[in-house]
Amino acid sequence: MNALSNTLTKPLANTPANALSDARAKSDTPPLPVDKAGVGFKSQYFADVMKGDHAIGWFEIHAENYMLDGGPIRKQLEDLRSRYPISCHGVGLSIGSMHALDEAHLKRLKTLVGWLDPSMFSEHLAWSSHGKNYYNDLLPLPYTKETLGRVTDHINQVQDALGRRMLLENPSTYLHFANHDMSEIEFIGSVAKATGCGLLLDINNVYVSSVNQGVSPWDYLDAYPFQHVGEIHLAGHARETDDDGAVLLIDSHNKKVADEVWQLYQRMLARHGRRPTLIEWDGDLPSFRTLEAEAIKAMALMPSEDAGERVGGEMVSGGVQYVAE
Repeated sequence: MNALSNTLTKPLANTPANALSDARAKSDTPPLPVDKAGVGFKSQYFADVMKGDHAIGWFEIHAENYMLDGGPIRKQLEDLRSRYPISCHGVGLSIGSMHALDEAHLKRLKTLVGWLDPSMFSEHLAWSSHGKNYYNDLLPLPYTKETLGRVTDHINQVQDALGRRMLLENPSTYLHFANHDMSEIEFIGSVAKATGCGLLLDINNVYVSSVNQGVSPWDYLDAYPFQHVGEIHLAGHARETDDDGAVLLIDSHNKKVADEVWQLYQRMLARHGRRPTLIEWDGDLPSFRTLEAEAIKAMALMPSEDAGERVGGEMVSGGVQYVAE
């Protein structure tokens, strides 16, 4: 293999996201590495991170925590950005809302992405606002033609505003709408095709949703449009029971990745090759070394060669095709 075994570069012409990729290609920001796992950054880890004596290759930040003009929190992120690739993950755009996107929020996001110049930006296939009401949850949406049109419009608006391609994350779900026009796989694939966006595959979300709805996570992943995946998330979940005594999994991000999720991840790696992989841990925060150990576990499962990253003889990352230089 050549130097592209660890990074993916140089978009080909005539891809759906080519125009949005041009600005990204001109940036000096390094891509997210595919051979080193990342973790979610929290300020309490800053000193440990900056020592550099760890195996973690990159970090994710939540956009809404850094929409600041200055101060110590921004300075911390600037220092982190000078040393490591950063993925910027939004949680507040409400992509699936029936209402228009919040222009003020989008403007703040554009400012953040402008100075941070992250290696990747992603958001959720969910809604979290209704009018002037904002909810501390990522809520599901029905997979209808009407919803597809609205989500497509919103993603196009975000990508136009940011001047870059975004990744869309599959949700964790706890119910099934009666009025779906299509499956989640069909919906997500249609969004990627219509907008040129990439996909963020959250494998813990796949497992949580599959158990809650009594379907096979293996079948879901077998049908997933992996050619569009630019990033993978792994996380822990909580196991509870509903009012009828049935198992209910909660996407809690407060413990180690479950064995079942590791098994799904390993199967994806074997079939499709490496993608930038993140360990999410947002509640009941562990020591930095415990978090690092989860990242090391992910790296231990990664194949040593990148044959699975080739589709039709060309490198693929997040829906943009690549060729070796």
